[in-house]
Amino acid sequence: MTEKRIRVLVAKAGLDGHDRGAKVIAQALRDAGMEVIYTGLRQTPEQIVETAIQEDVQVVALSSLSGAHIQLFPPVAQLLREQGAVDVLVLGGGVIPAEDIPYLKGSGIAEIFTSGTSTVDIIKYIQERV
Repeated sequence: MTEKRIRVLVAKAGLDGHDRGAKVIAQALRDAGMEVIYTGLRQTPEQIVETAIQEDVQVVALSSLSGAHIQLFPPVAQLLREQGAVDVLVLGGGVIPAEDIPYLKGSGIAEIFTSGTSTVDIIKYIQERV
């Protein structure tokens, strides 16, 4: 019997045009045996949620370097809940000030991984919770 691979959607929300970090995370997750769907740049929360539901992912990993994480991450978590996808683990990462993390977690983002977080730690976090 084969074990089902963890499916992760890696998404760049908003007008952020930098995706190097998201691509590094996507590759690390693939190398760890996860199935990764990368949405590309400039996705709206609605597009991210639509793709997450269509692809039946277990994890949505959001990336932001532009400073718009407060405006973009919570709507993704909310829209997923509204669509009944309450079991999808929503993660955030990128350049996110420490003072914003409690708000993001309170709005449905399970964990925030700031710049410099080891990919090993991110992989372990996902594997332990999915």
